[in-house]
Amino acid sequence: MRKILLFARRGQLGWELERTLAPLGEVQALDYPQVDFSKPEALRQLVRDARPDIIVNPAAYTAVDRAEIESDLAFRVNAQAPAVLAEEALRLRVPLVHYSTDYVYDGTKGSSYVETDETAPLNVYGSSKLAGDQAVTSVGGAHIILRTSWVYSMRQGGFVTKVLKWAREQEVLRVVDDQVSGPTSARMLAELTALLLAGAGSDPFAWLAERAGVYHCAGDGACSRYAWAREILRLDPRPEEQKVRELVPASSAEFPTPAARPLVTALDCGKLEHVFGLRLPPWQTALKLALEAC
Repeated sequence: MRKILLFARRGQLGWELERTLAPLGEVQALDYPQVDFSKPEALRQLVRDARPDIIVNPAAYTAVDRAEIESDLAFRVNAQAPAVLAEEALRLRVPLVHYSTDYVYDGTKGSSYVETDETAPLNVYGSSKLAGDQAVTSVGGAHIILRTSWVYSMRQGGFVTKVLKWAREQEVLRVVDDQVSGPTSARMLAELTALLLAGAGSDPFAWLAERAGVYHCAGDGACSRYAWAREILRLDPRPEEQKVRELVPASSAEFPTPAARPLVTALDCGKLEHVFGLRLPPWQTALKLALEAC
């Protein structure tokens, strides 16, 4: 039975991964304080002691605005720690699955991004994640970097649960309509990860080493945050609890934040489908299924 080392088990993606990876083998799922990504070098001995057959890393520093003043911490967690994991994975000859973000782009392309497009992050968070992607890639080995966007779950305080909460508290909701990307269900992303690894056969290192690289993996299609919020309200399983009467589009400029956000970062996921035969469903379908289950 394969041993899978999984980090950030209490995060929205890690929680789902612990469940979807279970049929593939024994999952050793860790989180703080068992492991501290702010101390990257400490990860070396942890990986060597665990001797996994597969490493899956959804851990990240994701406080986008706070990263502007905690850049050292963001780079330790998002860049230096993944580099250590990649080095240890190569030393052990095991695959590493790592997750990245659409925030590595500046959002000015005007159409969906492909993996070969130029990166130009607008904030510290995006810069730190890009540095992690580059570090993992430079190490080599059997690494799969899944670059995703607008990940949500029904367990934690992401955009979907926030909109449902706001709808029960406010009569008018103002949501930006100039930020566009692909909402991604954490559960669907975890299930795709499990399918990808299940297809790696008896020698996953060799199989994935031939296919190593960055892949875009987000909910199929794209929408603005305003359109996303409108669909959340429409699919609300308990609409009778809503207090909201009006959903109003707004610009990002009306909600200034310490960290600049890219505006249009829809991801083209064709490479993932071409290489692995896998693609996430339309974001509306995933949202409907997520809300039906809550």
